[in-house]
Amino acid sequence: MKLVFATNNEHKLREVQNILGDKFEILSLKDIACVEDIPETADTLEGNALLKAKYVYERYGYSCFADDTGLEVEALDMAPGVYSARFAGSQKNADDNMQKLLSDMNKINNRKARFRTVISLIIDGNEIFFEGIVNGHILETPCGEKGFGYDPVFKPDGYEQSFAQMNANLKNEISHRGRAVARLIEYLNSIEA
Repeated sequence: MKLVFATNNEHKLREVQNILGDKFEILSLKDIACVEDIPETADTLEGNALLKAKYVYERYGYSCFADDTGLEVEALDMAPGVYSARFAGSQKNADDNMQKLLSDMNKINNRKARFRTVISLIIDGNEIFFEGIVNGHILETPCGEKGFGYDPVFKPDGYEQSFAQMNANLKNEISHRGRAVARLIEYLNSIEA
């Protein structure tokens, strides 16, 4: 089975290809010559993931999946959420986003947060969603050099390290995206069985 993963992120693509193995052929947007900037104009993670998957399915004819992820902070009414990538502005600068978050959290004691990933799969015209959540809290200062985005300020519950301090295998095993991808794989394996 051929599936397009609607992403331009090479790291995410390789990660998912490795998890799925040889059973499924995962194509990138580049592989199908999709060079357009797919709009993410929905106000939910589910909506954005579906927009990207539908875009590829309707224009290129491939079964497709796409994801969207947000950091949801309890004390900020679950912001930045769907706006996580552009929290500090349309330039989508990860350091600016992290600094804005830390500034907004200054003097706030409730630091509970969660990362949430939603994957939208369109296969033979059917739409299915898969969700992965990891709970944790926002650190007062960034810790670690690995990962990307908010990883240096997010410490998952039950661990002593931020996502940016963990090795990639551990982070992928416990992360929101890892959990959503595991549910996607379980579904794909069930329909191929």
